[in-house]
Amino acid sequence: MSVKRFLQGMVRERAPGPAPSFNVYDVFRVLELIAKEGAVGRGKISKSLGLGEGATRTLLSRLSEERLISISRRGCAFLEKGRKIWEDLKASIAKKVELKEENELTLARYNIAVLVKGRGANVRKGLEQRDASVRAGAKGATTILIEGGKMILPAVSTNLERDYPKAFKQIAESLKPENGDVVIICSADSLREAEYGAIAAAWTVI
Repeated sequence: MSVKRFLQGMVRERAPGPAPSFNVYDVFRVLELIAKEGAVGRGKISKSLGLGEGATRTLLSRLSEERLISISRRGCAFLEKGRKIWEDLKASIAKKVELKEENELTLARYNIAVLVKGRGANVRKGLEQRDASVRAGAKGATTILIEGGKMILPAVSTNLERDYPKAFKQIAESLKPENGDVVIICSADSLREAEYGAIAAAWTVI
């Protein structure tokens, strides 16, 4: 089973009991937070994800049941299986950065760019990524492919460096994409919505 399918299965409704009020992008954010900080308390996770205490407790319980994390007085930390899951995710969703300055492709105040390694063949016209980002609360997303040493905007531009030079410069400097990679810029009215929109868009590509 792929990591993607495994994590999606974790957030499905389980009988008996109500449907979970968290999603697979929350799972990604928990794993990301633990990877950055080593051990994280439940309160900080709840605040970072914007989830209530009950939803956070249930989410962490599922991660613990699957032996991805340990829960102790020190906080939540990776077990070997969880670290491997995160490494597999990072092999695809390799980098996520906030673009502090607007460019020709940004749509709102807050903008997150994400680098997906080697998945260019999974992109058509970028509509699936845009729709996924909107469902996650963002204003929209722009998908960029790297082909033949150039950044391409499907159905719009065959040369991003020529047509959108500011966006090109930001992407090249912050993400350093290579041939076959995908870059997605997601825009929203809040940083959290931009971040979740970017993760949701990237999720459609892996």
